[in-house]
Amino acid sequence: MTSGGRQHAPCLIDFKRALGCLLLAARPALAARGDNPPHVADPFADPKDDPYNPLGYIASNTLTTIAFDLVLVTAIAHAVSMWKWRAWWLTCLIVGELTFAFGLGCRYALHNTPDSRGWYILEYLFVILSPCAFIAADYIILGRLVRHLGCERHLRIVPPHRITLFFILSDIVTFLIQAAGGGISSGTSATSGKIGTKIFLVGLILQLVSFFTFTSIFVIFLLRIRKHEPAIWTRDRDAGKTLFWDWRALAIALAISCVGILIRSVFRIAEMSQGFGGAIARNEGLFYGFDTLPLFIAVVVWAVVWPGRFIRAPPKPKAVDEEVTAGQPMELVGGPIQASLDSYEAQGSGAIMVHHR
Repeated sequence: MTSGGRQHAPCLIDFKRALGCLLLAARPALAARGDNPPHVADPFADPKDDPYNPLGYIASNTLTTIAFDLVLVTAIAHAVSMWKWRAWWLTCLIVGELTFAFGLGCRYALHNTPDSRGWYILEYLFVILSPCAFIAADYIILGRLVRHLGCERHLRIVPPHRITLFFILSDIVTFLIQAAGGGISSGTSATSGKIGTKIFLVGLILQLVSFFTFTSIFVIFLLRIRKHEPAIWTRDRDAGKTLFWDWRALAIALAISCVGILIRSVFRIAEMSQGFGGAIARNEGLFYGFDTLPLFIAVVVWAVVWPGRFIRAPPKPKAVDEEVTAGQPMELVGGPIQASLDSYEAQGSGAIMVHHR
């Protein structure tokens, strides 16, 4: 969809709508539980065994600050790159980074009020659902790269002209499943919590299957280009471009992003298989080491290799009055008019200057 000559990612509107529906669904649970349920012990004394502490630990402000700042700076860097190199079709990437940073910022509140269910729900849902936008960005980048190289015939399983749409739709579906699971699990009863956890886990598994399929298609595509299209594989290097401007740098960046997202997806499935109160979910080091760090690597790589540097939007067609302005010479190249002029000049009639009047 275009607006004012700018291209917007198809996932942006659906992402925002789904997130809004999710928060509305979670509102009754927040009201039922209250932001500060009563507790009988000091919440800072023994957080691991405190039944009112959903994290099972006191969130570290130091780690929160490091993670929050890195993600926010990355989002700003991407916004600057978007302004400089365009690629408005990656708007969803920046939106996802901002919502992810917001989720991390909620951990400041959890540090001060570790027994707050409201802040925990906001933190968890924003942190775990925002990466859906990162995944959508990778889907869009591969679709654009395939068309940029003109190698649609080497794409397997999914039709080349539908690969972005197919995986974006799968991303939206898995997002909604996770959102539904998160909303149900935030209910007041133990039964709703178990059902919501299972639904959430199904959404994570489907997301992993979808993204692993996408990654496999991407790897096969690169292998086929290298084997069957050696001229395209080395075209930027043969043209004297450095790796910084070689399209293969974009492919390497996409591969790094895919690996980071896959690591995070496997971690989240392992976490949810134990439930919200499992040992993995209650370990802050594992959260930063296998969730935040891989996701950060998956997005910060685009600050170095911004796709807009390699894949430019086609220039807008110029109007006739922009092509030829009054008082400037009009060059006639090719066609019968040029042939007649060449023939006339060959007969010794002198140079001819044709002006647009």
